[in-house]
Amino acid sequence: MGTPEVTLREVHDSDLPLFYAYMCDPEAVRTAAFTSENPADRAAFDAHWARLLADGSIVMRTVLADGAVVGNAGVYGLAGDRQVTYWIDRAHWGRGLATAALRALLDVVPERPLHARAAADNTGSRRVLEKCGFTVTGEDRGFAHARGELTDELLFTLTAPAG
Repeated sequence: MGTPEVTLREVHDSDLPLFYAYMCDPEAVRTAAFTSENPADRAAFDAHWARLLADGSIVMRTVLADGAVVGNAGVYGLAGDRQVTYWIDRAHWGRGLATAALRALLDVVPERPLHARAAADNTGSRRVLEKCGFTVTGEDRGFAHARGELTDELLFTLTAPAG
């Protein structure tokens, strides 16, 4: 089967129904933990994406694997506290797509430092971030809507240029 070619492109309106479907996967949402209060609220989802795509300071990209939409990745926030985010459809987990997508995003957004957060028990996301050069720089605990409880999270920082 081989490793798929991962590329990024601008987000198209036609991608949004797929992103919404990915966000409605209960297992993926629980793993991510820190999601919107109700990921199944389509109106809130649409409003959120309209804000993302209208804000020129936010870089959002669609992740493609061999030309098929499999997720999204982006950078948002104020200078000095820019955060990375990514979401890959659970059907594609464990194939290196999130790592390849984040590496590609780091080429698109060369500014540093960049930051990220992940639920402490989300080992997949932790591996993705570490493979891309992020290091754990702190810990936090916050309310995770997807779990309905306080959840430990790890804070990551990337200071060096993508390599």
